[in-house]
Amino acid sequence: MPFTAEGWDVREAVRAHTRTSGFRILPVDVARRWDAYRRDRLERHTDPLPVADPDNLPEWLSELRGNRRAVAVGAAAPSTLHELTAGPHPDVEARLRSVGSVIPPAARAQLAPYRPTRAGREADTAAGLPDALSVPCPWCHAHTGTPCRMRRTGPDGAARGNTPRAVPHPGRFDLAAATPARQAAAPRPAPVAGTIGVPRTGPARSARR
Repeated sequence: MPFTAEGWDVREAVRAHTRTSGFRILPVDVARRWDAYRRDRLERHTDPLPVADPDNLPEWLSELRGNRRAVAVGAAAPSTLHELTAGPHPDVEARLRSVGSVIPPAARAQLAPYRPTRAGREADTAAGLPDALSVPCPWCHAHTGTPCRMRRTGPDGAARGNTPRAVPHPGRFDLAAATPARQAAAPRPAPVAGTIGVPRTGPARSARR
């Protein structure tokens, strides 16, 4: 290991050991800190593309290994990838507002045959119909967001079949249409006495006194 390097000094490693340990320092104590230093630098390093011809495999690998070795011993700084930390570009935001969707209408129409469930939900929303997949199906018990299943009743009275349906069951449409009205008409729960803005009753006050 070198005596000094970028962010490394053997004397600092010895001082750190004497401050934190009551045992006499050994070579393995310094080597352990050196291994942690090398591991930290290599974890922050991303291999740049070698300049050597990729068809010349020995030269290409030699340059790649030499670059890693230089980063590990502190002779070269780690090469990190630059992440996108800002939001979308203003031009992209303006374009999305003009289109109205992340997927343009022409691409959405081409994708419709490959995702019929989503295409059906979008068509119902555009026609002003309730989204049937926003509620569970009362007939086939399909969960919210999943298509209905073709279920038929067997001789023993049990439901059979598990093939997805292209169109939800009629009862699911009725439930989706009734859900917003039911939520709007549902009474709100009464506030609990003792919370902020709600005084306690008379007996509670007298008992506290």
